[in-house]
Amino acid sequence: MIVVENLTKSFRLSKEQKKEKVAPGDCNHVDAVAGISFSCRPGRIFTLLGPNGAGKTTALRLIATMLRPSSGRIEVAGFDTVKEAGQVRRHIGFLTGSTGLYERLTPTEMIDYYGRLHGMDAALLARRKADLFRLLGIEAFAGRRIGKLSSGMKQKVSIARTLIHDPQVLVFDEPTVGLDVITAKNIMQLIRQCRGDGKTVIFSTHIMGEVSLLSDDLAIIHRGRLLYNGSYDVFIKEMQAKSLEDEFIRRVEEA
Repeated sequence: MIVVENLTKSFRLSKEQKKEKVAPGDCNHVDAVAGISFSCRPGRIFTLLGPNGAGKTTALRLIATMLRPSSGRIEVAGFDTVKEAGQVRRHIGFLTGSTGLYERLTPTEMIDYYGRLHGMDAALLARRKADLFRLLGIEAFAGRRIGKLSSGMKQKVSIARTLIHDPQVLVFDEPTVGLDVITAKNIMQLIRQCRGDGKTVIFSTHIMGEVSLLSDDLAIIHRGRLLYNGSYDVFIKEMQAKSLEDEFIRRVEEA
């Protein structure tokens, strides 16, 4: 489970950004995330939806212990992300475009390295790796150096790295970016399977089709604040616009 309470993350503005800032408040800082609260439950998929620069990636990086909150708290699998960051990392799998891969390694070497890092036994690691490589279509380039791979291939390796230790909490920042249609469909199927296995899943996306296919719960974030937080089914029932996309645009424009 993930519990987020009154979470804020502020960043110091550069001189150029200070000149451009027109919003009221502290002229030296900007709140990328501004006092948000929500919870993600096991066996459900929580979708974080918002325009570019809304605070989605910052929120997910905070959950994954890659950033420290300015205020508020986050609990993942019963552990505090600041006081017990090491425990959180053992229970979480995090995928984001900003996490790098070792380009001199092959996908096989990379996944073996991360599996051992998580203390996996050799037989279990081999089975998990084979299953993920087959699902993601990595087998064809498993022996090539990552630095020679396309962006889509690298994304597949990143996903395998995220899942190799079978974490109970999964955090996906736009997981289908750069993937072909077939692999993207496989990833969505995998996310559903994680829900069926009772895992806690939170993901961000800008693709409305993924929102409608995967969401149990939904939060809309804009300028660091939540415009909606609740059941996806309730959101659909309360829509004033004719489509999910139009309703999303309406709420953002009226904020």
